[in-house]
Amino acid sequence: MWIKICIAMLAFAANSLLCRLALAEQQIDPMSFSLLRVGSGAVCLGIFYAVLQVQQPIQFQWKSALSLAVYLLGFSLAYLHIDAGIGALILFGAVQITMISYAILHGERMTLLRWVGLGCAVLGMGLLLLPEASTPTFKYALMMLLAGIAWGFYSITAKTMQHALTNTLSNFILATPLVAVFFLWYLPESFITWQGVVLAVLSGALASAGAYVLWYSIVKKIDGITASTVQLSVPSLAILGGVIFLGEQLTWLMLFASLIVLCGILMVILAKPRV
Repeated sequence: MWIKICIAMLAFAANSLLCRLALAEQQIDPMSFSLLRVGSGAVCLGIFYAVLQVQQPIQFQWKSALSLAVYLLGFSLAYLHIDAGIGALILFGAVQITMISYAILHGERMTLLRWVGLGCAVLGMGLLLLPEASTPTFKYALMMLLAGIAWGFYSITAKTMQHALTNTLSNFILATPLVAVFFLWYLPESFITWQGVVLAVLSGALASAGAYVLWYSIVKKIDGITASTVQLSVPSLAILGGVIFLGEQLTWLMLFASLIVLCGILMVILAKPRV
């Protein structure tokens, strides 16, 4: 189980790197990136569905698809105008608030160790991201906030899904026309390079579609508080990936803060939820 969680978090971090390369480096515009991302994800999942001859029928869930579309659009639009650090902080902070609030309202209880672990994880993430962050404008901060809330709800709805592959496929199929509407709206401002296309397809087919199927199969087997907290590892992993693959600078503060985040996550995982 935890090996699968690690793989999913690594894939989420890889997605951040792909998005950073494509959007921050001006390889493609946000709407084109989002459309290629969701479209390639739908195609990839459709191929797997056909090849594996899955017997589970596709059942469309508009709530999940809408959450996915809002996340994709909000993240892509905000990414060009918000520093990567503060953007990730807003995104995953919103995920935390959404998932933990939902879990508590539906009967999950926080032990003292879990509160301490969650506090450590949030503190470490703040230390990791805030020093290099620029202050975002309210408009783009709101976009990233909405993206985080949408991803939180997307993870919550996974608990009610019966089949990871078919449900993820249906979400990508339904989300594609929703994203396409915004693409047409922004069409006069669109621009695409072949590097941007490759990065968008890799993001959609591998780091998104494949990782979401895996995350769907995991999240319904763990409690909501754990599911929300482990995602706090993604900013640390993304920064480490940036150092390794993008040549970004690694500091002692990054190492220290990442260690705090991982220790906090471990406390949440090891603490038994109150019933």
